[in-house]
Amino acid sequence: MASSLRRVRFRTLAKAPEQPKWMSNFISKTSISASAGTKRGARDAAKSPRLASVDDRVTKLDQSILEDTSLGPPLFDQLRSAQHELGLLHGERPTCPFLRPHILHRHQYEAIKDAAEVIAHALEKVANEALNNQAIMELLCLTPLEEKMARVDPGYAPLCVTSRLDSYITSAGFCFLEYNAETPAGVGDQMQLEKLLFALPQVRSFLVDNNHWLPRPHEALLKSLIRAYRNWGGDVETPNIAIVDWRDVPTYSEFRVLQNYFVECGYPSVIADPADLTYNGDCLYAGDFRIDILYKRVVIHEFLNQFGQQHPLARAYKDRRVFMANSFRTKLVHKKASFAVLSDPSYHYLFEPNELAAISRHIPWTRLVRHSITNFRGAERNLLELIREHQQEFVLKPNDDYGGHGVFLGWEMEPDEWETALGYAVEHPYVVQERVPGEKVDIPTYSDRVYLSEMFVDFNPFLFHNEVEGALIRLSASALLNVTSGGGQTALLVLED
Repeated sequence: MASSLRRVRFRTLAKAPEQPKWMSNFISKTSISASAGTKRGARDAAKSPRLASVDDRVTKLDQSILEDTSLGPPLFDQLRSAQHELGLLHGERPTCPFLRPHILHRHQYEAIKDAAEVIAHALEKVANEALNNQAIMELLCLTPLEEKMARVDPGYAPLCVTSRLDSYITSAGFCFLEYNAETPAGVGDQMQLEKLLFALPQVRSFLVDNNHWLPRPHEALLKSLIRAYRNWGGDVETPNIAIVDWRDVPTYSEFRVLQNYFVECGYPSVIADPADLTYNGDCLYAGDFRIDILYKRVVIHEFLNQFGQQHPLARAYKDRRVFMANSFRTKLVHKKASFAVLSDPSYHYLFEPNELAAISRHIPWTRLVRHSITNFRGAERNLLELIREHQQEFVLKPNDDYGGHGVFLGWEMEPDEWETALGYAVEHPYVVQERVPGEKVDIPTYSDRVYLSEMFVDFNPFLFHNEVEGALIRLSASALLNVTSGGGQTALLVLED
């Protein structure tokens, strides 16, 4: 019985799932293709909206959605059900309560893209320096085992095969708040959100009437994995891919989406829990499935805390018998204290002028919380006194956590609560970061009716080999933007004119 269950658990999918049935009712009327990386033409030159601003066009789209009396509970139930079919879930909660994508002009997208790529290269310098500079290594606050595994050469470059910079849109532009360097989620969501939203009649018409571009992060992920695998020395023509994370994580539905895509592209794929891996000294296995590419989604510190360095995955990685992305080394810049290196003038010798310019414009002042003297707005200050004095301007964040856990927003707390939070932050690895005031946008939303929500926008560009392709778009009424904390997400649409 045990062997039978094991075979089922690791079975290789033969084909991708069928298109959700609900979609055919919409798509049969007007079909919108979504070829990767291509521009779509407007209906005709006479009707081209080139003279209209993006804001005007989006406002008109929103108005058409709000005025459509046919949008009601039956459709909302279909949309929720479709999200279960499409894997747009956090646990069992659908993640998209919105009725259109987030829409940017090409120049806005390119500005974020260019800055993100510069910052990613700068962070790679931080990682390289930390391996040779113990002061920076200590500032990053890796555990002894994390540091030991980070020093193992992964066998390929650059540092991150896939990563994500999380940014806040502001009235003045945008700022990057942290770097998800080790296991960014959401790569498969864009294509599924398009299937959900682009079947809606108002969105279909908008797509037909406007020259636009749609990102393909799922395609960039696969290409990046294969490219890095070849760089590492992998020579299997169609390598087996294992997506590895805990079996009960709330992002499991995304793994199924990516698994189906890998299989559709000809790459055998399984989803495996770390506890199910075995290593015979030559190959790493999930059941009887040989792993050539290990797409690591399990969080490094959770894995090491649970298993240590003698786990089959860790041993195969150290022996260079399995290609793993991202590597244990990415933990160096996944730590939020990496932004303390970027923003502290003491370390500016590491960076080129263009990197320093991007850091100045797009990285908020960040420091590791500890008893120290630091520079703030050109003056030397006692760090803890500064944090107390400027409570309304600061946020305290765990150096290495996710989902908004343990985050303290100074402007939402009483002074005694802030003092307690600061005391906790001194005793645990925490960073303090200058507040970045977000700008809210209006977007049509549904619950039991359609209404216009005022939302903060988290624009989080995906990077593959330090090159941007698309973004995870999170929206929330709260300043703590996170799907784990109850926020939602939508697709990205870039207008070309």
